[in-house]
Amino acid sequence: MKSYQKLTTTQPAACPVEEEGAAPLPTGRGKLAPWWVGSGLLVVAVLLSTITVWVLRQVSGGWLGPTPPPKCLLVPESHRFDCYPERRVVVTQELCESRGCCFIQTPPPAEGKQGVPWCFYPPDFPSYTLESLNQTALGMVGLLVRREKAYYPRDIEKLRLDVEFETDTRLHIKITDAANPRYEVPLDVPRVMKRAENPIYSLNFSRDPFGVLLQRKATGAVLLNTTVAPLIFADQFLQISTSLPSKFLYGLGEHRDSFLHSLDWNTLTLWARDVSPTESFNLYGAHPFYLLMEEGGDAHGVFLLNSNAMEVALQPAPGLTWRTIGGVLDFYIFLGPNPNMVIQQYQQVIGFPAMPPLWALGFHLCRWGYGSSNETWQTVRAMRNYQIPQDAQWNDIDYMDGYRDFTLDSQKFASLPSLVQDLHKHGQHYVMILDPGISSTSPHGSYWPFDEGLRRGLFLNTTQGQPLIGKVWPGSTAFADFSNPDTHQWWLENLQHFYAHVPFDGLWIDMNEPSNFMDGSEDGCPPGDFDSPPYTPAVLGDSLSAKTVCASARQKASVHYNLHNLYGLMEAKATASALIQIRGKRPFIISRSTFPSQGRYSGHWLGDNRSQWKDMYYSIPGLLSFSLFGIPLVGADICGFSGSTSEELCTRWMQLGAFYPFARNHNTQNEKAQDPTAFSPAARTAMKEVLLTRYSLLPFLYTLFHRAHLQGDTVARPLFFEFPWDVATWELDRQFLWGRSLLVTPVLEPGVDSVTGYVPQGTWYDFYTGSSVSSSGEMLKMSAPLEHLTLHIREGSVLPTQKPGITTEMTRGNPLRLIVALSSHATAWGDLFWDDGESLDTFEQGNYSYVVFNVTQNIFTSTILHASTEATKVTIGTLSIFGVQKPPSKVLLNGQEKPFSYLDNQVLTVSDLGISLSQGFSLQWL
Repeated sequence: MKSYQKLTTTQPAACPVEEEGAAPLPTGRGKLAPWWVGSGLLVVAVLLSTITVWVLRQVSGGWLGPTPPPKCLLVPESHRFDCYPERRVVVTQELCESRGCCFIQTPPPAEGKQGVPWCFYPPDFPSYTLESLNQTALGMVGLLVRREKAYYPRDIEKLRLDVEFETDTRLHIKITDAANPRYEVPLDVPRVMKRAENPIYSLNFSRDPFGVLLQRKATGAVLLNTTVAPLIFADQFLQISTSLPSKFLYGLGEHRDSFLHSLDWNTLTLWARDVSPTESFNLYGAHPFYLLMEEGGDAHGVFLLNSNAMEVALQPAPGLTWRTIGGVLDFYIFLGPNPNMVIQQYQQVIGFPAMPPLWALGFHLCRWGYGSSNETWQTVRAMRNYQIPQDAQWNDIDYMDGYRDFTLDSQKFASLPSLVQDLHKHGQHYVMILDPGISSTSPHGSYWPFDEGLRRGLFLNTTQGQPLIGKVWPGSTAFADFSNPDTHQWWLENLQHFYAHVPFDGLWIDMNEPSNFMDGSEDGCPPGDFDSPPYTPAVLGDSLSAKTVCASARQKASVHYNLHNLYGLMEAKATASALIQIRGKRPFIISRSTFPSQGRYSGHWLGDNRSQWKDMYYSIPGLLSFSLFGIPLVGADICGFSGSTSEELCTRWMQLGAFYPFARNHNTQNEKAQDPTAFSPAARTAMKEVLLTRYSLLPFLYTLFHRAHLQGDTVARPLFFEFPWDVATWELDRQFLWGRSLLVTPVLEPGVDSVTGYVPQGTWYDFYTGSSVSSSGEMLKMSAPLEHLTLHIREGSVLPTQKPGITTEMTRGNPLRLIVALSSHATAWGDLFWDDGESLDTFEQGNYSYVVFNVTQNIFTSTILHASTEATKVTIGTLSIFGVQKPPSKVLLNGQEKPFSYLDNQVLTVSDLGISLSQGFSLQWL
């Protein structure tokens, strides 16, 4: 039986040899030991397990096979870590035992479920030993040695362990080959200069078997214990497992799932793939980051900086296994201690999101199949005719000539330049789609993008050094290599050429997993360990090349095997740079494929969903997950992309979609129109009203994006981020918050006129009327007729709103209305960030205004903390105060009496203030 000795951050430089019988490490609730137990309990466990297995064998007629060894019976089912994770293989006892593992058959799981692994690691399975551990300026460096070979080829005998105590709340642990360099993700991460002085965590190690043991000092909670299963580090198979302190785990994208993941033998695969969002499939992006809520409301996060194909296996122990097929094990652990802080700390590593232009937060309209620029223009005119807000008109691939990038269909879209000019004249914007697949079949000299890309050597190549040819919308295509800096220049030049004809404002980069209509290439993929690795994670299609390019394809920075999950990120980076150079303003980009740090360059939409009620529901876990991933500019195709929507579904979806941070209605070809003008007057009016509500909230929403850009706050926010102590909020994913203040409770099912939602403890105010509801933290049924979206403001908040116009440009010139929601102590706080809405780096250059609103003792104050000329162009017109307990006798604005109104529902309103936003003021009610 192995024993464990503390090797703490304050240990001497040398790693002492552990002695048999040394005390196990302490935890917050008892003792920390390996998950197998001591000899006294061993006898009891084996007896009980043996009796259980004997009974099962009698019942099953012996199908369970011979009795397993006692050490195998000792391992509880929930703690069985899979030793034979290969899919499409019937795991026999012979196969399992050839790996030195335990084999115990269990009853088959329900259809579609994975169930308890039959082949699992015994407690004494060989792993690495920590041979030495020495102090460094920033932490420690250690040597790990494996005495017995693992069962995957080219396993690595000696590993280097690097530990850096980067901040008091961030720990960096990296494990790599001690002798040879390996591929590492080319992501800019912060480099610390000194060791954390007062970390809120304690780190210990097990020597043999090697294990990481991480605890939160304040509670003693064990956040990581990697002794639960062996570490395996082969050239193309890297695996490490850990126990988890609770079952409340989120993140690990991109998947269609509930926000809270099931730990019931659930494997999540990360490998970018073009497929309509479907449960259990690996989707468009890869985000190897999870957030976990701990008992008591603390939270931590773990990020594995690795871009290779991987899977994360969750099990009910609770436990988790990272399994990747390349690179290194490069972990960042974020200690919070609350969930908001975890996400901020994560973004301190991957980068904070870009500040979007204000118009990006308006309503966007698109469809595949407008057919012509004139048909597109008709939709824009219809929206204006009904005075329905719209900031951006988009086109899908139908604007192109033969679906080729950087071309225009001169017949059907001849008037597109005039349409764009008209949009700009009305304060609106134009966004077009681009794909990374470049048509390779045009006669030489007739299509500059391919000819020039070929001349400069800017495409993905086969192992033979020739451009890899796949198939996408235009037919045969080559794929731009965005890992090559020269490709960024070529991409810019292509965009400049097109911009001279069609001055677009933003770009929609699609198909960038990259998507391929064939597997690999027109010639297939060559034999070898990249396209046929020793282990293939559970990817859709059972092959790394399924509906994408060959993993062996050569790129400038590395082989595609390593870079596949980075393709969308690298394209977004090139596109953002090009847009800045072309327009000189903040870029607006929406990308389908994403990877950590993507928020610095683009937003994301949740892909080709369907016009179904369940798809509308799944959009909420989707946007909350991308809030965790540092990509706050996110939304789903409102009303659904494929299939035919209904008026009721589209009305409800427009209500929900009006509160996506990125709000776009998009539709496929050959389906009836689903823009707001296509429906009955009643539905059209309901859609218009909810969009006007969104536009009225733009000052609040824009300020939330500023806080995301500045410090990594979330915009669309899970309820438990604000109420982490309330366990009832941990599973909620049918509601969400904007910031800390605005609760959105959409209707997600047909044929109802009410909605049941959770209202956290405290006083909440109806957004529209100011009437209050006091909750002890409970589910409440609320009226929700078809024309109504339920919105509540949290007590203690000040929301800056504005009289809405039909574009963001029109809206930003209108007077502000400040909504105050008083707390039970009659206090409130809010803020407002204001700039010109489009210039680069306004905060960094000081070209902005920042105003703080505060209420205490019946006095509202507006304090200017930073001022710019933009603030002089807008006035504060109205102050509405919710929760004023008694009718005031008078109201004083800067000491001067002002007329007011007071309603029975305790709403005080003071209108016609006419105060410049650039001026501080106070308002008192007596």
